[in-house]
Amino acid sequence: MKDYVELLKKYNQEHILKYISKLDDDKKKNLIHQIEKLDFEQLNELYKISNRDKNKAIKGVIIEHIPFVDKYKLENERKETLTNIGENIIKSNKYAVVTMAGGQGTRLGHNGPKGTYKLDVKPNAKYLFEILAENLLRENKKYNVVIPWYIMTSTENNEKTVSFFEEHNYFGYPKDSIRFFRQGNLPLLSEEGKLLIDENYNIKIASDGNGSIYKSMKNEGILSDMKKRGVEWVFIGAVDNAILNMCDPILIGLTIDENNEVASKSVVKVNPHEKVGVFCKKDSKPAVIEYTELPDQLAEETDEEGELLYGESHIMCNLYSLNALEKIANQNLPYHSAHKKVNYIDEKGNLVESNEPNAYKYEAFIFDGFNYFNNMTILRGIREEDFAPIKNKEGVDSPYTAIKLYNEFWKLN
Repeated sequence: MKDYVELLKKYNQEHILKYISKLDDDKKKNLIHQIEKLDFEQLNELYKISNRDKNKAIKGVIIEHIPFVDKYKLENERKETLTNIGENIIKSNKYAVVTMAGGQGTRLGHNGPKGTYKLDVKPNAKYLFEILAENLLRENKKYNVVIPWYIMTSTENNEKTVSFFEEHNYFGYPKDSIRFFRQGNLPLLSEEGKLLIDENYNIKIASDGNGSIYKSMKNEGILSDMKKRGVEWVFIGAVDNAILNMCDPILIGLTIDENNEVASKSVVKVNPHEKVGVFCKKDSKPAVIEYTELPDQLAEETDEEGELLYGESHIMCNLYSLNALEKIANQNLPYHSAHKKVNYIDEKGNLVESNEPNAYKYEAFIFDGFNYFNNMTILRGIREEDFAPIKNKEGVDSPYTAIKLYNEFWKLN
């Protein structure tokens, strides 16, 4: 067992000793146990990237256009060929779906997991999880299969998510074909690089980004379960897209036809400066570049037909071979820092509520996994059929816009 006192002193975290001295035996043991499990060397490395100038992240990196295929410009014969390839994968029980649902609905004014948010669509209001379940049940019926459905939760919302599914009888989805698994966590650090303590006198932690999905799938036995079931292709999408197409045979078929292991659906940017990550090649490898990192000159660059060279938005509709997921799961994706408002307990036992960003959260991004491949397939779709995100309480990408897109997609107006 590591000596927690020596650990804290060695890594300049001895302020935690002041909390330990005030706790009863159970809380003290719990906090010491958490300390002994921390990777302090990793925390030191993470703190180094805090508040790093994002523009420096692409300094010296060669950014290039990445080719894509426009789904709506495919000739009928080609479309039919690709559809048949994709449908054969689904019909052969070689396909699975993963939903990323680790977030809370806080920004929507909803107290609970985001997937439990109810969208006032026609003819009856539906939960986001319910919408996804219905879509998958529809695909099961179409292809006469039961698609394994894996749902990634977080430490924060796992219990409530599982209970929610139980209360709603899994929305009619076969229970033995649903598995829940949790994404990872990392401690938050103060602006001075210090560990923070939460209201229950635990080390303050937060989910470590959607990029942790790869290692979580490995560590929680999801990849092994997929292999046992004979799964070869896996779609990963977000819970907050009201018209998410989780089973697009053309995407599957095109990826196999192009001999790639990774693919993604995109939609074209509304304008050159829309605040979305876009596909590109970084140093000849597939990547997504954040809008904050894309220089204006590149953002506005067009080809001979007037199309944006960097206009393909990453909309969290990603497809992988099982081999690709196993490969990425064995890599250490880079972490990115975010400056956040964080409440914590100070050394006197007082709750500190911050109105300004005061701490750093560290996240891995799912699209950093693309970098481990020489090429990837990108299929351009359209917003009206692929992308109705719910990110904000009002305005753009809000429940209002998602409801409108949902109703129009299902012709419910």
